Amino acid sequence: MGIFDKLGQGFGSQKGMNIEEYMTSAEMEDVDLLHEPADMYVKPVTITSERDIELIEQEITKKNIILLDISELNKRPNTRNTIIGNLKTFVEKINGDIGQINENRVLITPTKVKIIKGKKPGSK
Repeated sequence: MGIFDKLGQGFGSQKGMNIEEYMTSAEMEDVDLLHEPADMYVKPVTITSERDIELIEQEITKKNIILLDISELNKRPNTRNTIIGNLKTFVEKINGDIGQINENRVLITPTKVKIIKGKKPGSK
């Protein structure tokens, strides 16, 4: 008798537990067993077209911080500028913030989260 069988009996379950089936169930996809749920998350997103704007806006509305990969958009500067402009307008409306980290990364924050865009004198 395995440990999961003993646990199942301890909780009143008479049916054997299939641990693989349990761990791959759809309800386990979004569960972090090691940590409590957070108030907000930092989510990496790769943007390839204007269709991805809606997903980003939804995540920002849920108060998540987006680490945006724009490397694909850098191949199309006009599209990149349009998309970043649209995101900037959205973020300003909700009192969030947007800032470019490097050539391929943009940080987008939700309401009441601001990015310090300049270094203080003497900081490294």
